[in-house]
Amino acid sequence: MQSLIRAMSGDADFQTVISGIRAGMKEQLLSGLAGSSRQVLTAAAYHELQRTLLVVTHNMYAAQKTADDLQELLGSDRVLLYPADEVMAVEAAISSPEMQAQRISALARLADGFQGVVVVPYAGLRKIVPVADSVRSARIRLSVGEEIPLQEVAERLVRLGYERTDKVESKCHFSVRGGILDLYPITSELPFRIEWFGDEVDSIREFDPEDQRSTRKLEQIDILQCREWVASEGRFQNAAQHAFERLEEQLARMSDRAAKEKLSRNIGHEIELLRQGTSFPGISKYASMLYPERHTLLDYLPKDSLIVVDEPIRLQETARQLEREEAEHIASMLGEGKNLPAFVVSKPYESLLPLAPQPKLYISLFLRQIPQTQPKNIVNFVSRAMQNFHGQMNLFKSEMERWRKSGSRVVILAGGTERVERVRRILRDYDVEPPDIIEGNLQTGFEFPSVQLVVITEGEMFSQKQRKARKAERKLENAERIRSYTELKVGDYVVHVNHGIGRYLGIGTLEVGGIHKDYMHIMYAGGDKLSVPIEQIDLVQKYIGSDDKEPKLHKLGGSDWNRAKSKARSSVRDIADELIKLYAERQASPGYAFQKETPYQKEFEAMFPYEETPDQLRSIEEIKRDMEKPVPMDRLLCGDVGYGKTEVAIRAAFKAAIEGKQVAVLVPTTILAQQHYETFKERFSGYPFQIHVLSRFRSRKEQAETIKGLKTGTVDIIIGTHRLLSSDVQFKDLGLLIVDEEQRFGVAHKEKLKRLKTNVDVLTLTATPIPRTLHMSMLGVRDLSIIETPPENRFPVQTYVVEYSSTLVREAIEREMARGGQVYYLYNRVQGIYQIAEQIQDLVPDARIAVSHGQMSERELEKTILDFLDGEYDVLVSTSIIETGVDIPNVNTLIVHDADKMGLSQLYQLRGRVGRSNRIAYAYFTYQPNKTLSEEAEKRLQAIKEFTELGSGFKIAMRDLSIRGAGNLLGAEQHGFIASVGFDLYTQMLTEEIQKRKAEMAGETWKEEKEVQTQIQLPIDAYIPSEYIYDSMQKIEIYKKVASIQTLEEADDLHEELTDRFGDPPKAVENLLAVARLKVYGRRYGIETIRLEKQNEIHIVMEQAQNEKVNGQRLYAISKRFDGRVKFVDEARIHMVLQCRGLSMEDSAGLLEKLLQAYEEALITKEELHHAAK
Repeated sequence: MQSLIRAMSGDADFQTVISGIRAGMKEQLLSGLAGSSRQVLTAAAYHELQRTLLVVTHNMYAAQKTADDLQELLGSDRVLLYPADEVMAVEAAISSPEMQAQRISALARLADGFQGVVVVPYAGLRKIVPVADSVRSARIRLSVGEEIPLQEVAERLVRLGYERTDKVESKCHFSVRGGILDLYPITSELPFRIEWFGDEVDSIREFDPEDQRSTRKLEQIDILQCREWVASEGRFQNAAQHAFERLEEQLARMSDRAAKEKLSRNIGHEIELLRQGTSFPGISKYASMLYPERHTLLDYLPKDSLIVVDEPIRLQETARQLEREEAEHIASMLGEGKNLPAFVVSKPYESLLPLAPQPKLYISLFLRQIPQTQPKNIVNFVSRAMQNFHGQMNLFKSEMERWRKSGSRVVILAGGTERVERVRRILRDYDVEPPDIIEGNLQTGFEFPSVQLVVITEGEMFSQKQRKARKAERKLENAERIRSYTELKVGDYVVHVNHGIGRYLGIGTLEVGGIHKDYMHIMYAGGDKLSVPIEQIDLVQKYIGSDDKEPKLHKLGGSDWNRAKSKARSSVRDIADELIKLYAERQASPGYAFQKETPYQKEFEAMFPYEETPDQLRSIEEIKRDMEKPVPMDRLLCGDVGYGKTEVAIRAAFKAAIEGKQVAVLVPTTILAQQHYETFKERFSGYPFQIHVLSRFRSRKEQAETIKGLKTGTVDIIIGTHRLLSSDVQFKDLGLLIVDEEQRFGVAHKEKLKRLKTNVDVLTLTATPIPRTLHMSMLGVRDLSIIETPPENRFPVQTYVVEYSSTLVREAIEREMARGGQVYYLYNRVQGIYQIAEQIQDLVPDARIAVSHGQMSERELEKTILDFLDGEYDVLVSTSIIETGVDIPNVNTLIVHDADKMGLSQLYQLRGRVGRSNRIAYAYFTYQPNKTLSEEAEKRLQAIKEFTELGSGFKIAMRDLSIRGAGNLLGAEQHGFIASVGFDLYTQMLTEEIQKRKAEMAGETWKEEKEVQTQIQLPIDAYIPSEYIYDSMQKIEIYKKVASIQTLEEADDLHEELTDRFGDPPKAVENLLAVARLKVYGRRYGIETIRLEKQNEIHIVMEQAQNEKVNGQRLYAISKRFDGRVKFVDEARIHMVLQCRGLSMEDSAGLLEKLLQAYEEALITKEELHHAAK
């Protein structure tokens, strides 16, 4: 990329601009720069001048694109993006943490004297920001070995906007446990764990919020503020006083009593909060009171920096529009009694760029007069935007000839080494001498004749879908997600395997005979209480039912539970039988074995314009392997909406079609059929395959032709709705059937599907996630492939939870229309939906509005949605029918009316409907103003706010969806059974039954392996004291880990984890781990009991079966090593006695471990058995 910058620097016109700046010229106007050539020019200017540049664009979208290009050219550490919310009404709402984090870190770096290029949309430039000194002091720098009391750091964190919690899982939280402080700054990727020794910082480590384990050590960290408005005590007091005076003035001017009361109540409350120095949502409107200096980003720039204004005329229009919107917003807030005229949050255009002392470059595509400027130097560059070749290599070849003749240097940019090779290979195939191909990526290519430079991006060569590979955020594995919502909170329902469903009351320590032990308390019907000793924790699971319905509590000792269990068990047996039968039939029936990879397949896959995700590649491999086997494939591909399932299906279809087999794609709705048809056609362009679609949108004649073509074999790929299942549709040679969302077909259709399925490979796609546990139990019976990683370059959806206001709706819709996008407006009741549409029409008269709801006829509905897809309408007012499957990439704003009435999983799926393209998407969840939300609804909205990947709302949505997925996989009638025994127990039963059937099929007898449960009766304190882990949820989590220890390594690992997370374990916890280790030995050697008798004898009794496994002489020799402390009791099985006279209980346990360690030497090895057999 450096070579592009060097080439630009060699341009004579460019050099005049640079010398103008050096000579102190205030304003210059550059025109004619097309495509990404402006970013190349900006980068070259930075290189030449080596001073800070501020690039101002008219909106966020342009800023994002500019910053992306500049990061490619200069490296990401030289480019800062200062993002801004462009919607006024949102300022007061909760804005997305990602944007906030970017702004905080950008300001902090600027305050430290950052040198490089800063990109900002005008909306961000006009805002008042904290002064640089304030930003510099709002941070804590900690280094190893530094003396600073932990308490002081904790207090400062609260002032910086951090919130104290029990366990740190999300940003802006911190927790203190003894001498350990965990915190998660908003600007860092991973949280930090800092350990103190006295008042000295002993170590700083990063840790993983998922498993809470430390990952790497650091020497020093900078902790930045967590809120944008952090100010000193004095500033808060001044702001409160100032605001109070303004409020009094305003009240004196008003006469309407109700309005006065409203204003006094709202603003008075906020002034009180300011006095206490606390932040609150909407504090940003007090910006000019907290910071009367009224600084903007311009005040952060060094005097010698350079300002680049991108498209100044458009920028001035935006400035006017933003000022207009702000005035309207303030007026409406005044009307609601939530604002004062004296509150200023931004500065007008006139006082910003025109008055800035720094030299300015105005870059405009066309040469025209720009108001309020007098450029001293006007340069007209000659450059052309690159045309799109759309993969037409002949056209590309002739252009290459032309450039070569004119002596131009051609540079092709490709993202990543593989792509570079791929471009080179394709050019050679077409006999084009490859020019310079370099790794890199710009938004668009350009031609720059004056320095004979031609730049082409990969997207312009093949198809306009090139994407910038972005750093993937850390994504959770499903197992991780599922683990998190099995956390137990007091009041949750739990299932005890032997006693049924009860309610968890908490964990308590009881002292029995001088020994402390923790118990879980569970309440059953009729107020009966059961205390379960903590070592039996694995008998208790959290109850996860099918819906939010509350389960019925069982009676202790009643027969209901056993009845429910046996009903579920028999239903599970039927399922297992059915699955195994299908599996056996499939194994026995002959299928078609496709050939291994062909070069065509490789070429076809290389034409995919995006970077595949690892999951996609793995799924594609699995499917191809299945197709190459002589047994019919039956695979289920599971992946969230928009995670690239279609591409996987397309590659499978290609593999079948290239060998002359027909492919049928069956989809539930006409619209999906249409969408898949378009996608397939686009991907298969340039290949001689006939692709048809069969649905109601095709005329009778077209349908007849298609059906005939299928019978004669001229149609290769057919995409259709259940019309494909009609009896008149016959295939000549069907090789692959792809079924999308099978659960949405009715029973009758499924029967017909079964007939189609015989002997062909079947691939089923679903967007509902399937729980990992279920996936595991299905192994080898139903093949599953799972796609969990979202594709690159999905911007996180900016989510706002706001009170409903008409200004918000108008602004959001106008803004989306201004960038050529469309809007979903979700109103989830059919009654009143047309009135809502009329209201929106009044707010935004220019908008073309369509309404869709479930009571329309199917035809009408499809027509509306297809017209919306084709861009006939700007706003679709709809009930929640949009949540299923339709992909409209142009919709990037979603407004939900009364979001508090929707379920979480619904909201999650809805939010996935926007942000499907590479633009920033907005989701506004609104609720009615002045409405007291029910606690449940408040929790839901809170959860949506935290709806980033790691938020708790996400986990709940995942759970609801997973359970729905389980129902889809096993049949809806299973919901009742799942609800009666809880999800975990249900899957446990299913796994057992399937294993049993599989063993029977293989002709083995299946015997349930009963592990020896070693009874340990030693009087030692083995529990987790509250001083060590106070939070009961974390306590249970650790107990569960202790219960699941299977090997000595796992016990050591847990010891390490405890030390890392909570500090050195106390005696009682060490004992708890010692008991866990004894249980490991117990399982290994078949020990039935370890008990204390006569106060100083530990008896170790083995099961009978151990007799054949032990060499008596060696065991006797081992016992001699223990100074006569080991004796044997003469009976039919091994029974050892360890004398512990004069030893404390802990020492005795240590000695016992040594004995059990040595016991291994006495076991007879396999070789010895083998020799004995001879």
